[in-house]
Amino acid sequence: MNSATTPRDCFLHACELDVTVRKPGNVSVASPGHGMHAQQFIASAQAAATALFEAGAPVGERIEHAVAATQAAVACNTNLGIVLLIAPLAAAAERPGALHGATALRESLQAVLDALDVADARAAYRAIVRANPGGLSHADQADVRSEPRIGLRDAMALAAPRDLIARQYTNGFADLFDALVRDLPSGFVLARATAAHVQRVYLGWLSRHPDSHIVRKHGEAVAHTVMAAAQGWAAHPAPDRAPALAEWDDSLKAAGVNPGTSADLTVATLWTAGVLATWHGS
Repeated sequence: MNSATTPRDCFLHACELDVTVRKPGNVSVASPGHGMHAQQFIASAQAAATALFEAGAPVGERIEHAVAATQAAVACNTNLGIVLLIAPLAAAAERPGALHGATALRESLQAVLDALDVADARAAYRAIVRANPGGLSHADQADVRSEPRIGLRDAMALAAPRDLIARQYTNGFADLFDALVRDLPSGFVLARATAAHVQRVYLGWLSRHPDSHIVRKHGEAVAHTVMAAAQGWAAHPAPDRAPALAEWDDSLKAAGVNPGTSADLTVATLWTAGVLATWHGS
């Protein structure tokens, strides 16, 4: 990482870049949707950044304070998934030597995840209830509206079969680190990222996994239909220059279908690549 660029700076840049680029079904500068517009996402990133990158703060506290700041800024849920992903990554990035490469960051992240406790779960639960994400249902075990009796990582393990963000907590963010290798070129520099980079990461997530947000709101069948369409676009040589991509974007928004989980994971992937100077193959 460039010494003049902090993890917080990378976060703000990744969030702005993400919303600048058209991502089918998701809000962008070119295409508002789902009752939201791009500036709300930029304002949300700016509001959440201080809490997410508060040195030494527990992961649960980062999540709760970032969501509270977001709600104060935009009064809607624009970034809960991003916050849940970045909070442990940011804590890991602070540890000595963590940014020397992907292996070092993964080891640091594992230590952060292993240390998550009931206090982290309580704070995260309060944040999730406050954000009130679309399609949030009641769970038989460790429902977020109840008082948690297990640590945050254990709670995420219960949700992992139905939620790709929760799954990252259980597998040490293995899917995210796989996405770095699959979808970004060696020597990637966040400051020089293009629309094609962002769309490749987004379509990579959307084509490999049924989007959790779509599943919650519309069911497995719709999520698999969108995933199948994304597989075709992921193989396209230049989706950012294809007029049909905008048509697909419009059709998803008209149907109220938002691959929000894939977008959240795109931001986290871009951020992770951005803070690692020598991530590829390390």
